[in-house]
Amino acid sequence: MKWLLNMNIPRRLKYYLESVGHQCRHVGDIGLGTADDWTVLKEAAEKGETILTHDLDYGQLLAFSGVTQPSVLIVRLSRPHPESIFKRLMAVWTIIEQPLKIGAIVVLDDATVRIRELPIRR
Repeated sequence: MKWLLNMNIPRRLKYYLESVGHQCRHVGDIGLGTADDWTVLKEAAEKGETILTHDLDYGQLLAFSGVTQPSVLIVRLSRPHPESIFKRLMAVWTIIEQPLKIGAIVVLDDATVRIRELPIRR
């Protein structure tokens, strides 16, 4: 999978994800460190990336936009260290991989995984 890590995600997570075959970029490394959320969404959609973030705004923007891409994985862990994020992500990978590929908002916390396929219909 191709990931775009948001500013609030530690850059070190990139190395964990790449170690298992994922491609990663961090917004701070590509000149988007201060970009607004719509710019980051557009960049991820154009490059076929899934946004990895702590920011709930991305889910809200996608929910009301009617688009199907990019997917967003929102991390809500009590200990959001790179190692913890990676371990939790790998523990649920078989559940979230396909929804993220087709377009979804996934919220990952310590005990649960919530998946909403895009577009979200009202």
